[in-house]
Amino acid sequence: MYVILVYDMGQKRVGKMLKLCRRYLNWIQNSVFEGEMTEVQLNELLHAAKGIMNEGEDSLILFKNRDQKWLDKQIVGVERQSTDNFL
Repeated sequence: MYVILVYDMGQKRVGKMLKLCRRYLNWIQNSVFEGEMTEVQLNELLHAAKGIMNEGEDSLILFKNRDQKWLDKQIVGVERQSTDNFL
């Protein structure tokens, strides 16, 4: 599945969440990630994220789709990090 993940964490937890998300997804912009992942990988990520988060203060939002081809993505301005792979 194709996932877009957005989080808002307290300052003490941001670094840990950033490292966790980079293991599974492509960094797009501050606190925004996207990429393909399996259901198992998503469950692992969510389990680890809950261990980092203070659920009374922090938030994590997921947008899921079957495949990236069903997502219309438009970038205005500077793209922070391209997810295209050139071979």
